[in-house]
Amino acid sequence: MVHISMLRMLTRLDRTHGRRFLSSVIRVGSSLPLETKLETFVNGEKMERSVGEIFKGKNVAVCGVPGAFTPTCSDKHVPEYIKCLETYKTKGIETTCFAVNDAFVMKAWKKSLAAPEELIMLSDGNGTFASQLGISMDTGGFGGLRSRRFAMYVEDGVVKVLNLEEGGAFTDKSSMLKLLDQIKE
Repeated sequence: MVHISMLRMLTRLDRTHGRRFLSSVIRVGSSLPLETKLETFVNGEKMERSVGEIFKGKNVAVCGVPGAFTPTCSDKHVPEYIKCLETYKTKGIETTCFAVNDAFVMKAWKKSLAAPEELIMLSDGNGTFASQLGISMDTGGFGGLRSRRFAMYVEDGVVKVLNLEEGGAFTDKSSMLKLLDQIKE
């Protein structure tokens, strides 16, 4: 029998639609929730795109961070990713950076990092996508709902490699260089 506190722990609230759903942590072989909407900028215009539009029929690397402009994300995790973008590109892999921030913050952060145009910044403003993947964390007064740090490789909407950190920690586990080595030719 499932203990009620365990069930509460597994139950997440989809803030967009006000409904509860049961979720566990995404894993290799899982399909992404293709109908979920994320925001990004395309040709200078803010756009809402479905996860399906972003990932279906494509090979995509995702650098997931707890928050834009945070020291570890800005000084270590994303700059390392930017250095290897060209290698991802030569392998035919699109590159994205994901955070539970609004699209304008992500756009400003991209500019401050001097990131090239091909790095697509994905904004999950209310944390719906992170919650659906089971990778959200509550940081309280620090920043509220955030995403755990991760590196993920997705083919046609299906997770092929997932390196998920505990909380917001940054080790070589979520290194984008490590992810690059794990991707099969």
